[in-house]
Amino acid sequence: MPFDLQPNLKGDLIGLRPLTPDDWDDLFSVAADPLIWKQHPESDRYKEDVFKIFFREALESGGAFVIIDKSQQIIGCTRFYGYAPEKSEIEIGWTFLARKYWGGRYNRELKRLMLTHAFKFVESVVFYVGQNNIRSQKATEKIGGIKDGLVKKTYQPGRFSLNVKYVIKKPK
Repeated sequence: MPFDLQPNLKGDLIGLRPLTPDDWDDLFSVAADPLIWKQHPESDRYKEDVFKIFFREALESGGAFVIIDKSQQIIGCTRFYGYAPEKSEIEIGWTFLARKYWGGRYNRELKRLMLTHAFKFVESVVFYVGQNNIRSQKATEKIGGIKDGLVKKTYQPGRFSLNVKYVIKKPK
C-alpha cells in the first residue's frame, strides 16, 4: 500500500488538511511572528520573501499540511517528507505553530496524529531539529524522540546548519 502523504487527520484539538495555494494569506499571518523563528536555523523565515520560498517548497513537497483549530482557523503548518520505503522511514518536520498554541497539548496531538498515520506505512519516523533550537528539541523528546546524532542540513543555497536527528520507532 503506498504512503498517503496528505490525508485529512482530525483530533480533539486540531485537524490537518493538505496545504493549498489559497492558504498563503492565513498561513503567512501566523508565520510573520519573528518569535516563532527565533531559535530556528532559518531565523528570518518571518520575512515575506523568505517565507515565500518555504511556502512554495511546502506545496511542491506533496506532503504539507495546514494545522487548523476547532474554529477552522489556520494555526500552523507541518509536513511529511523524504519517504524512504527501502528504509521503512519518513520524516516529519517543517512544523510551526502560532505562539498561542505553544505549551505541549497541540504539538502532542499534532505529532500523535501524524505518527499514528505514518506507522501504518513505516517502521520509523525521523525529525531534524536545529542544534540551537532547544525548545523544539525538548518538544521532540517529550513525544518520544531519541537522539541519533548530528546532521548537516541545507536550508537555502549556501545556508547550512547542524541539526539533531531524532528517531521514533513504531511501537511493537
